[in-house]
Amino acid sequence: MSVILIFLALTLLIAGAWRGISVLVLAPVLATLAAFASGAPVLAGYTQIFMQAAGAFVIAFFPLFLLGALFGKVMEASGAAARLASAIASALGAKNAILAVVLACALLTYGGVSLFVVAFAAWPLAHALFVQTGLPQRLIPASIALGAFTFTMTALPGTPSIQNAIPMATFGTTAFAAPGLGLIAGAVMLVLGLVWLQWRVRKLAGHHVAAVTNTPTTSGALPLWRAAAPILSVGVVTLIMGSVVLPLLDTGYLADAAYGATDLSRLRGLWSVITALAVALILALILSRPPRVMQSLNDGAESALLPLFNTASLVGFGAVIATLPGFDVFRQSLDGLAGGNALISAALSSAALAGITGSASGGMSIALDVLGPSIIAQATLQGVDPALLHRVIAVATGGLDTLPHNGAVVTLLGICGMTHRQAYGDIFVVAVVVPTIACSLIIALGMAFGSF
Repeated sequence: MSVILIFLALTLLIAGAWRGISVLVLAPVLATLAAFASGAPVLAGYTQIFMQAAGAFVIAFFPLFLLGALFGKVMEASGAAARLASAIASALGAKNAILAVVLACALLTYGGVSLFVVAFAAWPLAHALFVQTGLPQRLIPASIALGAFTFTMTALPGTPSIQNAIPMATFGTTAFAAPGLGLIAGAVMLVLGLVWLQWRVRKLAGHHVAAVTNTPTTSGALPLWRAAAPILSVGVVTLIMGSVVLPLLDTGYLADAAYGATDLSRLRGLWSVITALAVALILALILSRPPRVMQSLNDGAESALLPLFNTASLVGFGAVIATLPGFDVFRQSLDGLAGGNALISAALSSAALAGITGSASGGMSIALDVLGPSIIAQATLQGVDPALLHRVIAVATGGLDTLPHNGAVVTLLGICGMTHRQAYGDIFVVAVVVPTIACSLIIALGMAFGSF
């Protein structure tokens, strides 16, 4: 019965999100009801578990959300994002419209632009290309999702995404953990996603779904190198900070309780990404020169709040669910499926929690907070490389997170003027099924050859 309550709460969360109810309201209400139905103390569950987990997430990752949103807004307002997208589309040609949209979104997200901003920036270009080439417009959301929600979010080494940053503190890894496996997973997601979308184009020939009629944004005469330089700087600065600069600093003070009684290995990755995004933001301000700079910065700061608190609210929901009696039963069943294998167990647990919360970062945070010590202990006994755990968990959470209640899915469909019924099926394939296949492949490769 306790397990049924968990799945009932998840079902109601998905149904509510499908109907457009904010997870800021939905998540605490359903978490409280689930606690009440399970016989757990309701008020303590809300203030001591839900709010503590949500608050801890905000404290840990507010800088990344803020800097990412500021950078993305500057890139959008200056026309740099549209300039990069247009350059890719021109280079590939109209006949490769889907590939152009996917790669444009991938470049922006890999460069540190928030996927929410990418969705807004890519929609006008995608709409224009699909209209010009007669492609079914119902495939626009899936094309954007493939480029922004999949391989650049969890797989590619060095990506400054929050999903790639969270495991670094737990495992003492960097953003470039298991680069070979990350590249393989990314290639699988890109190729299989494109194969599906091209098949759907043939299947839907002559069947078009009406969408809103936005027009493409223009980027003026901004030189391409000035639009691209801030994006390219993110990966370079992340690598230099993590491998050269930070190791040379005296960070012994981190052992003091005032600084969290920690060490550089747990903070190196996070500090590297924060520095890289700050440098990219400064470069974008200097090179792209957006109009109304203060307005852009204010808008960017405000745009960081909704995705941050949506994710934090889902983290709180998942934290409450993790304390219920049914969760232990559920986790033990996952361990049974894994056969005691640390790698598979970690992937299943984190993926399941990402599905429950509708958030890769939320599910990952809960998995590592609640199960992190046991995962590390089990992995140490089995000789599993922390870098392998980092990459597998990141890719695993990037699958089931994109269920209908995912905030990015709801936002993307709203931007495109479409409903779940019209366009979610293709999003499900490219952003849930395909990443799950990629994760299964790198788990098999990691078990056979280790981390590379």
